[in-house]
Amino acid sequence: MSDLKEAILDRCRKMEIPVVGVADADQWNDPPFRPWMPEEFYPQSIFPQALSVIVIGLPVILPVLETSPSIYYRELYQTVNSLLDQYTYRIANFLNECGHPSVPVPRDGYAGIDALLKNPVAFFSHRHAAMLAGLGTFGVNNMLLTPKYGPRVRFGSIFTAAQIKPDQMLTEDLCIRCMRCVTECPTKSIREEDYPSGLTDKMSCASYSSRLNKRGISPCGICIKVCPVGEDRHLFDRLDVSIYSRKDEYPEHHRAWEHVRRYGARDV
Repeated sequence: MSDLKEAILDRCRKMEIPVVGVADADQWNDPPFRPWMPEEFYPQSIFPQALSVIVIGLPVILPVLETSPSIYYRELYQTVNSLLDQYTYRIANFLNECGHPSVPVPRDGYAGIDALLKNPVAFFSHRHAAMLAGLGTFGVNNMLLTPKYGPRVRFGSIFTAAQIKPDQMLTEDLCIRCMRCVTECPTKSIREEDYPSGLTDKMSCASYSSRLNKRGISPCGICIKVCPVGEDRHLFDRLDVSIYSRKDEYPEHHRAWEHVRRYGARDV
């Protein structure tokens, strides 16, 4: 078990995947909070042979996200999604070659934003899998916050019949309840109550994303942009998250963001 896990971690290092965790598929049967998802969304309901769920995460680079909504952020978002699909496929295929039946799970699991307007739920939640795999805790914005990147991470998962030692869930709550995601949300889709009681208004969020998509600049990304959690803020010297609303004090940053937003979008 330990040798296989080390082999997986070694492959992730070689693919430059910075966030990796493992959850036991049985953990979905004993959820850490209520209400929880219906059983049809459990790994073993989708892939009955699943014993373990491997979760990988790739960061959304903060200075690109800061231009959102923009074509710049949209292109980065699509790049990260494409890499997640490639990496989860490669890891699943490696496990299959080792004799452990495994399948990758697509990073989104829906046809496009317009599909979410009819039914705003994907068939599997990578965020909950990442939480169970010890990669982070939920914030008020209903996103998974990680120590290194805050909520600025995209996740992908692999279901495998291999029995792999699971990682411990984080016990420290990373959300500081600053409520910036609530006050800055352009559609007021986020409530102040903690997850899961303060669930995001998915339909309102999806409708706004659909409008941005028609202009070619979805997704929105505001709630993950303004979140102060994450070591990436130290790297890019963004500890003062009020930078996004104080144009007079940070004119060079706002000029850069506005320049990017002026180009690449469709007029609708």
